[in-house]
Amino acid sequence: MTNSFLSPIDLSIILLYLGVLIFIGFYLKRRASRNLESYLLGGKSIPWYMLGLSNASGMFDISGTIWLVAITVIYGMKSIYIPWLWPVFNQIFLMIYLSAWLRRSECTTGAEWITFRFGKDRGAVTSHWIIVLFAILVGLSMLAYGFIGMGKFIEIFLPLKAIFPFFEFVPDAYVPHVWGIIFTLFAVFYALMGGMMSIVWADVAQYIIMAAAGIAVAVIAMAHLDVVDFTSWLPSGWYSPGFGWTLDLEWSGKFAEFNDKITSDGYQLFSLFFGMVLLKGVLSSIAGPAPTYDMQKILSTRSPREASLMSGSVTVILMPIRYLMIAGFAVLGLILFDQIESQIRNASGAIDFELVLPAVVNHPWIPAGLTGLILAGLLAAFMSTFAGTLNAVQAYIVNDIYIKYFKKDATPRQANRANYLVGILVVAISICFGVLAEDVNSVLQWVTGALYGSYIAANILKWHWWRFNGRGFAWGMASGMVPALVIPLIPSFDTVLPLYYFPIILLFSVIGCVCGTYTAPATEMEVLKKFYTKTRPWGWWRPVHEQVVAENPGFRKNTSALRDLTNVSVGILWQTALVAAPIYLVLKQHWAFAAAAMVVGVTTIVLKKNWYDKLEN
Repeated sequence: MTNSFLSPIDLSIILLYLGVLIFIGFYLKRRASRNLESYLLGGKSIPWYMLGLSNASGMFDISGTIWLVAITVIYGMKSIYIPWLWPVFNQIFLMIYLSAWLRRSECTTGAEWITFRFGKDRGAVTSHWIIVLFAILVGLSMLAYGFIGMGKFIEIFLPLKAIFPFFEFVPDAYVPHVWGIIFTLFAVFYALMGGMMSIVWADVAQYIIMAAAGIAVAVIAMAHLDVVDFTSWLPSGWYSPGFGWTLDLEWSGKFAEFNDKITSDGYQLFSLFFGMVLLKGVLSSIAGPAPTYDMQKILSTRSPREASLMSGSVTVILMPIRYLMIAGFAVLGLILFDQIESQIRNASGAIDFELVLPAVVNHPWIPAGLTGLILAGLLAAFMSTFAGTLNAVQAYIVNDIYIKYFKKDATPRQANRANYLVGILVVAISICFGVLAEDVNSVLQWVTGALYGSYIAANILKWHWWRFNGRGFAWGMASGMVPALVIPLIPSFDTVLPLYYFPIILLFSVIGCVCGTYTAPATEMEVLKKFYTKTRPWGWWRPVHEQVVAENPGFRKNTSALRDLTNVSVGILWQTALVAAPIYLVLKQHWAFAAAAMVVGVTTIVLKKNWYDKLEN
């Protein structure tokens, strides 16, 4: 793979951005040091639109963008469903009702919320430790995921051994990891110095850069796109989001090798894949946010209403701009395929589609200055995701282990010192994870397909079933996490997409939930009444509701389940159209763009009347 040095103006832009990060860290250090809440949650004083912008910016990660460009090149419009693996539409469930439910708790972390829900009996304590372990494991995996993507991205622009000859001893396969370590240190600096406040302000700066870069890339792609020639290269169905039982995409000519990637991805039976991601996505979303930076942003809002607005703003802020950039890079990657082919082949000679984005950025069609802007933005995207995830892991270790069990009377200075030490340790371990991982996709598939399967059953039941107790939660989580960790080690599963053993993990988890629940008494009624009164969930809460009403006749039951689920369905359609519209715009498919824009308009009106107008004050 050929590398080229960046121009002085591009290097200047990148260095300027890194300097801004250092300034933000130092500037906000004093405000973050006031107390633990200021450090981890910004004092719960940050406006919802700032947190929404920050959350969207954190999701605009470099590894995810590299992966989304790769799948858009290969699968065309059918790629809009593949990110449901995360699932991306969990933001819709949060926006409609779950963010408000979570924020009403007034907790600092998801593990602290476990005490709010289950009390302090033995099962609740075990559940607390399980959710802390899960949060740390997910956090370390996501840190490693971002670490790999960033390293692969930057090595195409900055040849490490040419710049620093003393790194000659590093094998070529580990050059991305060296760059990952270097840029990780910048993210660590401002995240440790300023906590949540510095993360939010750095995210705002990053989003402004990414928005400008995304629009510029889309304009360049549209300027070079000849629709007739471009269409002649594509397989039938590439422009359509529709599909049958099978994928039915057959590349030919110079792109025939793309079919090997489709085969290795395991998406040929697309109806089965779609059904699985939809089922898993809905269940994952009903379970609520995983204990990552997304949950921390929700807990950082000023009120339940602002929590809902924050989650709703993420889709509007993130999707159009991100997919303008993704579609632009995908179009340019296909147009320039002959010129960049040598740069996107790995050591074994196979095409590495995760290198399409950096190869396009390295092409002369992306002028000096814009290259630096894109690189600064994508590096910022890596650091934003890294810093947000690091902050979440720190919150669980410091708040839910160190202070809860070892230093209950910790002063703000001691808590901040613990945050620094824990942050350094977490980063060191995540770097080891990143060095051991094969590629971006391998980490992504394991986290979304397997590990999250262990989270679902217990976290659905905790919201909706009064009898579900701490032991049921602990057994359910543990019963899912064990197969999620063991199954990938079985040789016969090497060729199986992790998504497809999600049902096995879910089944183990459901059995654990039920068995654990009925081998222990129900949670204390006083704990349940406090949770039910404060959170006001819908579901199977009749015995608790009757006791609450007996004590407080004015209490009203939450009867909005049907409306919430209807709004969720409309919201998923709204979000999907917001993804499709910018892609069709870049592809110059004007009728398809108009149809997607119309769907956005109609669903927006419905959500305005049936969701926004009914938000609690």
